[in-house]
Amino acid sequence: MTDTIQITDSHCHLDFPDFDAERDQVIARAVDAGVTRMVTICTKLRLEPQVRAIAEEYAPVFYAAGTHPMSAADEPLATVDELIKLAEHPKFVGIGETGLDYHYTADSKAVQQDSLRIHIAAARETGLPLIIHARDADEDMARILAEEHAHGAYSCVMHCFSSGAGLAQVALDLGFYLSMSGIAAFPKSGDLRNIFAAAPVDRILVETDAPYLAPPPYRGKRNEPAYTLHTAQVGAQAFGMDWPAFAAQTQANFDRLFWKAAQYETAVA
Repeated sequence: MTDTIQITDSHCHLDFPDFDAERDQVIARAVDAGVTRMVTICTKLRLEPQVRAIAEEYAPVFYAAGTHPMSAADEPLATVDELIKLAEHPKFVGIGETGLDYHYTADSKAVQQDSLRIHIAAARETGLPLIIHARDADEDMARILAEEHAHGAYSCVMHCFSSGAGLAQVALDLGFYLSMSGIAAFPKSGDLRNIFAAAPVDRILVETDAPYLAPPPYRGKRNEPAYTLHTAQVGAQAFGMDWPAFAAQTQANFDRLFWKAAQYETAVA
C-alpha cells in the first residue's frame, strides 16, 4: 500500500441499493486501489440518517447532503437552518448536491432555483463547499451562481462537469472547481477534455458518481469508487502530466476545497 498512488473519490452514492449486498467489499476495493477518501452524497434530506451512518461506519468515508434538483418538486424544501444543523457532524463536509436540471424536470425550474439559493446560503454560512449538479441549464446556472456570489462569497465544485465552456469559465472566474467523472474518460468526450485541460489544474477534482457513469474499461457496468483511478489517469493525459503528479495535485485540490475532511484526517492521525 505504501507505493500505491493516492486519490480521492469526491462524489459517490454509497447508500444506493446497488451497493447494499457488498458495501464492505466495494469500500475495501477502493482503499486497495489507492482511493483514500470517498464523499458519499445524500440527495434527499429525509435519507440523511442512512447516509450519515455509512460515513460513521467506514473510516475513509465522508458525506454531504442536500436536495437533488430532480427531486426538488417532490421533497420538502430544505431550510438554511436545517442544512447548518447537519453541518455540525464532524464528517459532514459539503452542501448538496443541489443545482439545476432541465433535461427531464424543466417543469420544476422555479422550485429548483429556490432550492439552489437556499443551499448556496447554507454553504455561505457554514463555509463548506457547495456541490452543484448542472444539466441543460447553463444560462440560469451561470446567472444564479454569479448573482449569489456577488451577495457573499462561497466555495463550490461543479460535480460531474459536462456542460459547456461558457459555464466552465463562469465557474472558474468565481474561484470554483470542476470535477471530472467517467464522462470525461469516454472516447468521444474530446471536447469536454479540452474544457478541463484549459482550466487551472489546481481547480480540478476527480469522482465516480458511482454507481453511475463508469469509465472505460468498465463503461456500461456498475461504477464504484475504485474506478476513480481510471478517470484520473485520463485526466493526467489531458493535462499532459505524469500520473503521480496529477494524482497528488487532485489530492491537494480536494484538501483545499473540502477543508473539513482534511482537518478531520489531521485530527485523527
